[in-house]
Amino acid sequence: MPALTFSHPCRMQRWLVLLFLAWACFLFFSGIALFTSGFLLMRIELTNRSSCSDPLAAPAWAGQGVAPGACWMPQRVPKAVLLIIDALTFEFARFDPAKARPRPYENKLGFLHQLAGSQPRHARLYRFRADPPTTTMQRIKGITTGSLPTFIDVGSNFASYAIEEDNLLGQLVENGRRVVFMGDDTWDGLFPQKFFRSYFFPSFNVKDLHTVDDGILQHLYATVDGGEWDLLIAHFLGVDHCGHKHGPDHPEMAKKLTQMNEMLRSLVDHLANDTLLLVAGDHGMTETGDHGGDSEKEVNAALFVYSKTPLFGAHLPEEPETIPQVNLVPTLALLLGVPIPYSNIGEVMAELFSGDGGAASAALSQLSAYRINARQVDRFLHSYSLAAQDLPAERLRHLRELFSAALEEHDRLLAQVREGLPASPELEARLGRLVGRFQHYLREARAVCMESWARFHPLRMVAGCALIAASCLLCCVASELAAALDFSYRSRLLYPLLWGLAVAAVLGLARLLTREGLDLILVGSWSAAASQLAFFWHSWGRRPRRAHLAGVQPPVASAGLWQRLRAWQGLVLPMGILFIRCCAMFSDSFVVAEARVAPFLLASLAILLVGRLHWHGRLAAPEAPKQPPGSAFSQKESWQLLGLLALLLACLRLSGLFHQCREEIPHCQPSPFLAPLSSLQSTQAKNLFYLLCVASLAGLVYAVRRWLRHYGNLNSAGPLVLFVRWAFPLLAVWIACYWAVTSGAEDALGKLQELVQVALVGFPRAVYGLASLGLLLALWRPMTVFVKDSRESVGPIVTPYQGAPSAHAELQHVIPQIYRRMQESLKTQLDRGHRRATVAAYGLGSVYSAALVIVLTLLGLLLLSLHSERMSLAFLLLFLEGFVLLRLHAWLVSLAGDAEPFVVPWYAVTAWVFAATQFFYSTGHQPIFPAIHWHAAFVGFQEGHSTQLLPAVLVGANTFASHILFAGSWLPSAPALALHL
Repeated sequence: MPALTFSHPCRMQRWLVLLFLAWACFLFFSGIALFTSGFLLMRIELTNRSSCSDPLAAPAWAGQGVAPGACWMPQRVPKAVLLIIDALTFEFARFDPAKARPRPYENKLGFLHQLAGSQPRHARLYRFRADPPTTTMQRIKGITTGSLPTFIDVGSNFASYAIEEDNLLGQLVENGRRVVFMGDDTWDGLFPQKFFRSYFFPSFNVKDLHTVDDGILQHLYATVDGGEWDLLIAHFLGVDHCGHKHGPDHPEMAKKLTQMNEMLRSLVDHLANDTLLLVAGDHGMTETGDHGGDSEKEVNAALFVYSKTPLFGAHLPEEPETIPQVNLVPTLALLLGVPIPYSNIGEVMAELFSGDGGAASAALSQLSAYRINARQVDRFLHSYSLAAQDLPAERLRHLRELFSAALEEHDRLLAQVREGLPASPELEARLGRLVGRFQHYLREARAVCMESWARFHPLRMVAGCALIAASCLLCCVASELAAALDFSYRSRLLYPLLWGLAVAAVLGLARLLTREGLDLILVGSWSAAASQLAFFWHSWGRRPRRAHLAGVQPPVASAGLWQRLRAWQGLVLPMGILFIRCCAMFSDSFVVAEARVAPFLLASLAILLVGRLHWHGRLAAPEAPKQPPGSAFSQKESWQLLGLLALLLACLRLSGLFHQCREEIPHCQPSPFLAPLSSLQSTQAKNLFYLLCVASLAGLVYAVRRWLRHYGNLNSAGPLVLFVRWAFPLLAVWIACYWAVTSGAEDALGKLQELVQVALVGFPRAVYGLASLGLLLALWRPMTVFVKDSRESVGPIVTPYQGAPSAHAELQHVIPQIYRRMQESLKTQLDRGHRRATVAAYGLGSVYSAALVIVLTLLGLLLLSLHSERMSLAFLLLFLEGFVLLRLHAWLVSLAGDAEPFVVPWYAVTAWVFAATQFFYSTGHQPIFPAIHWHAAFVGFQEGHSTQLLPAVLVGANTFASHILFAGSWLPSAPALALHL
């Protein structure tokens, strides 16, 4: 029986290959960093702070003025309670009594409607419009500083840093006010040492609906009654976490909103007459319960204002007014009698400064607040324009003209009032127009800042794309040269690395000498570009030159290279499709529709490859007893190939059932398979889907084991073989048990809740540990077939068969002898113990692929445990599609008789790219912030994390599961599987 003998490559060559791969990774990371530095811009944060001594105080209007010791304006509200109900979208707060059958989240906050209807001068509901990104940390930053965070800040949502900008809490503390906080512990990292008293509760576990809310309720009423505070902030998280876990259309959401309604009813009874109550949502919520982007549902939050003393006019508007969230900062600052934070670009809420007098008195009070607000914004724009150059000069001049004109009109009107201008409708009209001019200026200023801070750096973005494209070309050239020539990694690495280090040193020294500061992204990008140019120049200089003299033949290696170069015409189809896809990424419409385009391109590529076989006459050939390699398929094989193609198309079609929706696609309904089993209200449907998910998991494990045994593996007593036999079913059982626990209702198990909490942590961690052990075993002892010591005496394995000719009889005679010889060899090896020997393995090509398939299965089980239960059906399709692609690749390679089995053709790489992209979408993901599955960070870690690294790894593994499986596992498996398939 033939055997495969393994030999170790040269250690130096191995390290050179690893160094080359590390250099290639550096090239790609440099291009990505350069692109993101131009795409995710971050505005400059000023460290200036407002103070009571700033000359921004309101002027005296006919007896009105700032009392001694007051700050900018007289204090109008002694105390304020700010309740932040995370993800309180406007639809949750609005009450519509006309709805006969409201959805679970509708009409649950009826107490707000009752207050606004019975006391219209005391209560008002607003649309509280958030600025993207709609993540919690950025919204806290917006409603405390009055400024606009940019999208790069979204990465700080899980590693919150202290806010250095001037903010409302800092102003209150500096002016001797007491701020008490309870709720989301994100505030602890943002405002360290700022609270007079605080009650923080862990907030990152999106599956925990009650810890934060129940902790607040334990302290809320007693703290309000105690009165030792000036601003009380309570940040509830249950509504947001319920949306992440169940979605808005779930009975648990109705329970949460009902709890908030009862909390508000009780809190109002504890409020004093001089206390202002504000109930706000920091952002909204999509139909799937997510947030982070800029869709209408995500930015449409609610704000409810109430006081037991009159605040508003008697007229109640038909539709609630829309208020930007940054408007809360200047409003609260002036109401509480502290300076507006320096970087605020919000606008005061005029209704809260109306006063108790007539129309003229209300307009004068509003005008004082607007003048202070406008002067503060003008001061900020002037300071910011000196520190940064990202605000357009023309727009700044226009804003300055608007502000100067409004200020001049204000001063003229103030002089006339001081001279005794009587109150009249004409004065009220002039005051109203002046207020409108200040409003226009403030809204224009905010619009300019929003437009400027959303701009990109096109040069860096283009340079980053060019660097990434050059890196792809370099990998392509290196792979072709390595396959065609005696590729020397030492010579190919020496010059590029020297040039890259030299350019990095020169640039770094130049920037340090000019005191511009060391920009690591630019230095790394220039270094990467220099090393790429050195590689291409060195490769071009050593290219095989054509012989100009007759009779001079190129070397053998050169001839092989030119044969490959001429063979590149076969790359036109896959590389052309891949190039079109890369170019299409610059199209907004393609990015939005990529979930549908990627499966179409993969199906088109597969059909074209099979069609090319038919065009070349290699499909549906007549039956022949034996055909030379690469000639044609038999009729039976042709039908099998067409069956595989049909199975691939079916997988592509079925994978479309697991889709997420983007806000740009109207009338799109997200797949019901994305929701966990716990969101199903029907017990019968939940049990049916659970059994289907467990069957998919069991089928996957069974198919892998059956495949390994079919190709001659799992026939030894090695540690990896024992692991596959016993640990694979155990992993499946643990995952199924974890699904059973998570799919149960919140209060279904009663007194077994403590046991459930242990199971929620124990089962996933057991899966992590056992799968990690399997990966280590595959790395240590990857053999899954019988092995023998090649130093044993070589003798005849079988005795010749002397009977009548019969294939069946020969097998009955030969196979037992082979098996007996393998047993003897195994016993001899075990008796000798661990001795260094050259190993020969029985099993031929499957010895390579078996270890890869085991690693792939372990990774698949690990990644599956990070997804919701019904994603097991998508993972089953993923494995089936990967097998079909490998089988198609193996047959296409077998037709090319001179093809090298360990060289992956470009059409396979292209197919893998499309398959990875397709299943990125078919596992419920989208390249948008709301579609990130944050719950993956808490699979096995219900109590939360002490660091940010582990949750980032878990969420990243969940997000890029398809890329890990296809690019990290299936693609390396292609040569080995093709070898024995």
